[in-house]
Amino acid sequence: MNLKQIRFALAVAHEQNFTRAALRCHTVQSALSHQIAKLEEELGSTLFERTSRQVKLTAAGRAFLAPAEKLLAAQAELLDTMEALKGELSGTLTVGTISTLNAIDVVGQLARFTQRYPLVNIRLYVGMSEKILEDVQQSRTDVAFVGLWPGDKSIIKLKHRQLCDEPLVALVSQQHAYAKSETVSLSELAQVPLVDFYAGSGARRQTDNAFKEAGVTRHVSFEIDHIEWLENIVRRSLAVGIVPLSRIQPGSDLISIPIDNAPRRQVFCVWQTTLSQAAQRFLAFSEDDRL
Repeated sequence: MNLKQIRFALAVAHEQNFTRAALRCHTVQSALSHQIAKLEEELGSTLFERTSRQVKLTAAGRAFLAPAEKLLAAQAELLDTMEALKGELSGTLTVGTISTLNAIDVVGQLARFTQRYPLVNIRLYVGMSEKILEDVQQSRTDVAFVGLWPGDKSIIKLKHRQLCDEPLVALVSQQHAYAKSETVSLSELAQVPLVDFYAGSGARRQTDNAFKEAGVTRHVSFEIDHIEWLENIVRRSLAVGIVPLSRIQPGSDLISIPIDNAPRRQVFCVWQTTLSQAAQRFLAFSEDDRL
């Protein structure tokens, strides 16, 4: 058994496809399949159920995931420690963020961090809070910025700090019937087409719970996974959006309207229990840009 085989197996588990896993690992599919077969032989267990359409984890495969992730994380920590002894911070820093993050300037922080530590390889990606939290829990992401409905805070099992707590507001085009309203109620919002994040996501629960607590039934006509889609749909007067107050930028062509008894969202920075040297420095850096 070797670390390459473990890395290949984890790639297949995450991609649920041998071809995509091979591309992710920068190898050919035949080589990846051969190494996984050798790993399964040594373990004495089949990790994957292979069909012509999909790849699924077996019970043994599911049991394999957490220890394998920890093993690769330990390898990364060891390499980081050895690099730190050389006096130059290096390694890889993976940061996940939601698309509606405005509480801090993550890109600006990464730019300054890179100037200070040019040998660190930066990987930044945008996703939904649930997926990003899972990535941190599975040691695929070092530091993440997520947004949650206040009632969801209990799902954060990781180390974290709160960055902000803010209301949501209605977002409309200049041509919309509500454009000149000083405030709008949830009942009024339920009477028009709405655009929101997809059902089941943390961003969607923020609004679903607000309407539910108000005893109001609403219909979401457009479901999206990125704030720019929401804003483009609002801009075309297809629907009204509900967004965090901090998303509203001066000079925007869209109009924000306070919501009576507005739902709220909280933004958190979360991180792994065991951090690489690069991740530790970034956390400190994000708290104090003067570093």
